[in-house]
Amino acid sequence: MASIPANSATIAMGKVDPDRLRFKFSRNIKERLIEGVLFFAALVSVLTTLGIVFILVYESIAFFRQVSLWLFLTDTMWTPLFSEPRYGILPLLTGTLVTSGVALAVAIPIGTIIAIYLSEFAPFSVREVAKPFLELLGGVPTIIYGYFALLFVTPLLQKIWPDLPGFSMLSAGLVMGVMIIPYVSSVAEDAMRAVPMAIREGSYAMGATRFQTAVRVVTPSAISGIAAAYILGISRAVGETMIVAVAAGMQPNFTFNPAEPAATITAYIVQVALGDLPHGSIGYQTIFAAGLTLFLLTLFFNVLGHWMRRRYREAY
Repeated sequence: MASIPANSATIAMGKVDPDRLRFKFSRNIKERLIEGVLFFAALVSVLTTLGIVFILVYESIAFFRQVSLWLFLTDTMWTPLFSEPRYGILPLLTGTLVTSGVALAVAIPIGTIIAIYLSEFAPFSVREVAKPFLELLGGVPTIIYGYFALLFVTPLLQKIWPDLPGFSMLSAGLVMGVMIIPYVSSVAEDAMRAVPMAIREGSYAMGATRFQTAVRVVTPSAISGIAAAYILGISRAVGETMIVAVAAGMQPNFTFNPAEPAATITAYIVQVALGDLPHGSIGYQTIFAAGLTLFLLTLFFNVLGHWMRRRYREAY
């Protein structure tokens, strides 16, 4: 009569192998440990965001106890460090929006064209060479872009536009747009390459050309990812500091003319943070009010981008 293995015998007798129990217990402990580490990593990002929001709101409340919110939003003068201070955020806000608008006018069309070319037309060898160069362009320190705008782009623009001052939002915005191109093109190209090949083949089967397929089929199919690329570019432009601090000037100026110098919210924060203002003074608290404004502006664009992605995803 054949002998029954020990494990089978214990199972048949209704007993459980203790080695197997220890193995299952240790495996559950490892799984729970990994889950705890992953949860803690996710919690750190959430707590960091909540901490930033708390500090901005807490310091801003102290600021708005001394400055009217209405004057902060409507006054066209921003001179918090003068003997007769004015606390209107509009000059900094317009400077931020104008420089970002110039940058996006450069980055969005050029970045989209590059993404379409790399995704639909470029040979494999060209794509493998172009992608690292784009990533290298995005890795250049922004201070280098700032001095490039000040010492190269501005004199070049002055040859075309002699009345252009030495500091201008136009020069800073153009260079900032070049800096943002890799972010837009890389994310948009990844979204286009994620479109299934069957959709392209169906378009070709209907008689569409390669260009028509790229523009009328692939691009609408990847519109949610392309919108994410645009929102990333907007957030990058709004939050840029060194280029505008070096090339746009740091003079608050309420104007929508890109040929004029102006200060942005981030440039002002850098200017005050490097000064000797005492902690808790109203001049020091202005950076938190300006930072909260910048945070809400970025949040608005992110919410708008999320809404656009949902809308176009449902449409297509």
